[in-house]
Order: sequence, then structure tokens, then C-alpha cells
Amino acid sequence: MANPEPDLSAATEAIELAASVVDSGIRTLTTSGGPDANQVLAYDVAHAGAQVAAARALLEYGNRGSLEARIACAFAADMIHDLITRIAGRESVWGVAIAPLKAAHPLLEKFRAPDFVASLAETPGPRHLDDEMTMVVETFRGFADKVIRPQAERVHREDTDVPEEIVQGLAAMGAFGLSVPVEYGGFSEAGANEYIAMVVATEELSRGSLGIGGSLITRPEILTRALLSGGTEAQKSEWLPKLASAEVMPAVAVTEPDYGSDVANLKVSATPAAGPSGEPGYVINGVKTWCTFGGRADVLALLARTDSDVTKAHRGLSLFIVPKPRGDGHAFAFSQPTQADGSVGTMEGRAIDTIGYRGMHSYEVSLVDWWVPAANLIGESDGLGKGFGMQMAGFENGRLQTAARAVGVMQAAYEAAVDYARNRKVFGSPIADYQLTQVKLGRMVILIQAARQSAYHVAKLMAAGSGTAEAAMVKAFACKAAEWVTREAMQIHGGMGYAEEFPVSRFFVDARVLSIFEGADETLCLKVIARRMCTDAG
Repeated sequence: MANPEPDLSAATEAIELAASVVDSGIRTLTTSGGPDANQVLAYDVAHAGAQVAAARALLEYGNRGSLEARIACAFAADMIHDLITRIAGRESVWGVAIAPLKAAHPLLEKFRAPDFVASLAETPGPRHLDDEMTMVVETFRGFADKVIRPQAERVHREDTDVPEEIVQGLAAMGAFGLSVPVEYGGFSEAGANEYIAMVVATEELSRGSLGIGGSLITRPEILTRALLSGGTEAQKSEWLPKLASAEVMPAVAVTEPDYGSDVANLKVSATPAAGPSGEPGYVINGVKTWCTFGGRADVLALLARTDSDVTKAHRGLSLFIVPKPRGDGHAFAFSQPTQADGSVGTMEGRAIDTIGYRGMHSYEVSLVDWWVPAANLIGESDGLGKGFGMQMAGFENGRLQTAARAVGVMQAAYEAAVDYARNRKVFGSPIADYQLTQVKLGRMVILIQAARQSAYHVAKLMAAGSGTAEAAMVKAFACKAAEWVTREAMQIHGGMGYAEEFPVSRFFVDARVLSIFEGADETLCLKVIARRMCTDAG
């Protein structure tokens, strides 16, 4: 039987029906105590809302051609199916009738049909970027293929540092200045292309390697956004050119051992103290963890409590640029003369062993009386107690970048799976010829393009000054999708997927971190997405 023609009108109706079901869940959530009192509902509503948003973004893509429309219809059906599984048996929890999505069943019959999904297995569809952004894709893909990929497996297997030639190569390409305004030595001139350039560059570098490519842009990006949000003119003039050129490479020191995503209750302190020559400054005391790139970094963007009254929560936090020597390997220990009385400050770090995402290394960092000048408090005196907001300004864009990283890892896994399926014969035929393999590959195409086009959509929103909630949603969706895509790519490789001979096993363990960093999935859903949904519902 021939596959059905795409039907965007039916897909639109089904997506809006799904949106109405999500709205019912939000109303129930709002009137029954909110996300904290109904965590399972809040989590499911957040993810369902993220998928509805992705389906809507893909509708615009679907209007660009027949293949694009087929992908959009297939994703709409996939999204409806997933929503049905979330609701089934919990209709009263959601506040909906039994089978609230029954009217969308004809769409599922057409566009979840195995033959239809299988027909998309090796037709990923164009991206529809303009000429300038296509050039960005080609530039970063070329660098990833020539410089990053040849070193990715060695760094992962031996758990070594990011090669310096990658850092300097990206610096020469201007990768660290994509969001730095031109007046400070960067390449940002405002507008949607600034954000889309960051998204496509991040995707291509992540396709090469998440551990030594895809995340290098993120840390300078976070500090850049924080400086643009709250830095003084003097601070922007000093630090932004250095970030753009990679003269200074930062790490982000926010998380603490007892406070993962609970940023508002951090304990690391920054106390006023005179420096070695009597100049004003602060001494920092406490322990930070999951400080990625903390060894190689030249500075830490460190969030510390400057008001000891913990009841002030996020209002007592300030953001500092903390200089440090460069380290290498898996541990470092530095000391400095600090206060006027001749005392010595120390900073020690150890890399946390991880199953994937190697190369960048995430550190636990202990600081004892580590002194920083008052000029390094972002915003200086006006920045006291305002660090939380500045940090969140950086993290919002970091969530969009993480979605782009997920797309890059998925794309790499999909390409590896297609290549292996074409060349691996089982029972006399390439496994690419079997329907089950084709359906897996077809669903990969659907999920990847949905995540990619959603990221582009959110990039445009953020360029217009909005998109905070949408950035959280696209991260939630894309990172979950990456877990499925990389797992199935690994499964297509069979036993060789479990061996370390093929990079697909690296894609799998790398993808697992995506739902954890830049806001753990559960916290992101409950504290950001679901809470925002309830607020918007009034």
C-alpha cells in the first residue's frame, strides 16, 4: 500500500487537540496545589507541553515541501502517541475524560504506520538556513571533521584533556565571540542570526564530540551573557574582548555538593577583605562541584553568598570573576598571598570521574580564603545581591545551547547507525533493508528534525528578547530525545555497539549527561516549565 500524502491540516488539528489536553493538565495543576504538590503531573505536563511546542515549530517547517510535511505529520503522530501513554490510567489526575485524544486516532493510523515511518529512514530533510548560516554550518562542520573527530575517541578512552589545538583553532574561527558585541571584539550585531549561529555552531561541534567540542562555547557564552546583563562598562571592556579571543577561558562554578539545582540556597561565601596591598576585595570560602573545565580555565564565574542571612536566598548571592592559574590533568592545587596580614589563600581541585563527557573534566573545587579584587564583582557595588539574576541570564542561553548539543550528538549517532546498517549483513541482507531498522532510523529523523527546528524557533524568540520558558522546554525535549536516539543507534550496531571499537558507545554515554547538566530534567520541569505554565494560566 502506498504511503499517505502528508496532511498538515489534520496535523494542526491534532496538535491543537493535544494542546487543549495539556491545558487541562495545567488547570488541574494550578487548582490543586501547584507543581510541588503534584510532581508527577507537573513533570508530565512539562514534557508534554515541550513536545507540543516542538510540533508547532515543525508545522512551519512542514510548509516548505513534501518531505518536510511528511516529517511534520510523523512527529505530530509520535507526539500524540506519547501523550496518550502519559495520560492513560491517570485521566482523573489530568482532569480529562477517558481517551481525550481519540479524535486524533486517524492521524496516528496514517502517520505512525510502520511503512510510513520507515520511508523516512534515510531522508533527514534540509535545514532551510539562509546562505550566511549555511556557511557557518560548513565552517564548523569542516573543523569538527578535520580537527575534533580524529581526536575524539582517544580523549574519551584515555580520559585526557581537551587538546589545546582545538581551543586555539576555535578561537581563530571566532567561536568564542559569537555572542560578544562587535564593539567588544566579538561578532554579535544583534538579531536572530546571532542566536542561530550559536545553535548551528554548537550542533556541528557536538556532532564531532560533545566532550571536546560541543561544550567549549558554552562557558564563555554563559559569562558573556552575565556580563552583558549586569556588568559595568569597565568590566565589559576588560573581559569581553578576552573572552572573544580565548585569551581568557572560563569555567562556571555554581553547583555545590549539598545544593545541586537548588541555586538559591548556596553556601559558598564571599566576605569583604583587604588584599595584599590593602586594596578592597573579597575572600571566598567553600566548595563548588561539577565545575566543568575548571582545571584548564583561567577564571571561574563563581556565584557566592555575600549576605550571610540565608533567608534572603537568591537575593544574597553575587557573581564574581575569579582568576586562577591554568591547570592540566585531573587535579590542581594553587596558593596565593591574600590579605594584608600575610595569610595565604588556596584553591584545590580534583576531576570527578565520569562515564562520558570526558575531555572537559568536571571538578570539585575547594577555596580557602581565595582573594579577588572588588572590581571582579560583576556589577561592582551595584551587583551585590544580584548575582542570581545574572547567572540565570547566562543559563537561559545555556539551555538553548544544550538543546543544540543534543541535536549534534543525535545527528552523529544517526549517521553512524545508517552507515553501519548499510554495511552490516544479517541473514543475507543488510540490516538497513529490514523494516524494524528502518522504523528506528525513521523515528530518529523525526526527532532530530523536531529538536533542530525547535531550537531555531527558540533562537529567534531569544533574539527578540523572549523565549526563556521555551529555552527550558526545548532543552527538556531535545535531551530526552537524544537518550532514545543514541540508545537505538547503539542497538542497531548490535554487539559492536557495546564494544569500544565504534564511537556509537561514546555517543550513548555522552547523551546521558544532557538531561542532568544546565538544569536537571526534574528540576527544570517542576521549577521552571510547569511553574511558568501555571503562572501563565493565571
